[in-house]
Amino acid sequence: MLIKNPKGWQISENLATPERHYLGRRAFMGGMAVTGAALIAGCDGGGDAVAQDENTQAAAAASDSGLYPAPRNEAFTLDRALTDEEIATTYNNFYEFGSHKRISRNAQALPLSPWDIVIDGLVEEEMTISFDDLLRAMPLEERLYRHRCVEAWAMAVPWTGFPLAALVNFARPLSSARYVQLETFENREVASGQRAPGYPWPYIEGLTMAEATNDLAFIATGIYGREMPKQNGAPLRLAVPWKYGFKSIKSIVRINFSENRPHTFWENVGPREYGFWANVNPEVPHRRWSQATERMIGTDEQVPTQLFNGYAEHVAHLYETTNGENIYY
Repeated sequence: MLIKNPKGWQISENLATPERHYLGRRAFMGGMAVTGAALIAGCDGGGDAVAQDENTQAAAAASDSGLYPAPRNEAFTLDRALTDEEIATTYNNFYEFGSHKRISRNAQALPLSPWDIVIDGLVEEEMTISFDDLLRAMPLEERLYRHRCVEAWAMAVPWTGFPLAALVNFARPLSSARYVQLETFENREVASGQRAPGYPWPYIEGLTMAEATNDLAFIATGIYGREMPKQNGAPLRLAVPWKYGFKSIKSIVRINFSENRPHTFWENVGPREYGFWANVNPEVPHRRWSQATERMIGTDEQVPTQLFNGYAEHVAHLYETTNGENIYY
């Protein structure tokens, strides 16, 4: 008799919001006038009603690529309800467009076509590939992930995309590559936040090769069964659910393989608060607040923070040989 032992993120199918429900809710909401204040009540720096309306119209006007919604990978389910789409797409950090949560409207200025991704560094052959061509080369699927911000708020998201490991294989890195560095766009004409002094643009993040090829590491190109909205990191972003959200870099334009550890954006800005590893741990407080609990945006429910955001049994082994470093910052 075959006995299946579920993984830590897996629960009974009936505990996660079914795809037909959130897709149906989106269609319903698209036909209604909804105020952002009602949806974001209690969220610091909540959504913008005008931006929500613009996003809905843009989604409705977008041509149907036939790629979304993608089949759900049932190995990745949740222990909590999905966050409302209208909240998850208007309560955003995206410092390229401002240091507040009301950036969803500003982010609409980002041009997405053409969008090329440079793959370089320690690879067999450096290349530049269009987003559309890369998308056609990758196996798309939907995954339900927890998302935990370093600011101690959280959400639950249905990402669509492909395993980062598939992109690593596509890039054909050399055996000497130890790190993957990801870089976002730099365009100060449209990204008002990049005109602010004191930040080391462009935004750079990085992972070890072991982290990048872990089953959980994911490149997201869509959310809630459709293409990625600009404010959520279109056209492609990283999702590493066991780490704080600032590691999940948005709007990627370059993927570099290196022997040396990258100097990441927030590590350069505040190394005592935002380190390279950024693994979620309730026992390691931020210098200015506790990480023991997290606030679910949309409901304001306070829930206990889990080690590695609940994915410990699947990623803890990655950090057994870090030479005594604090792997949580």
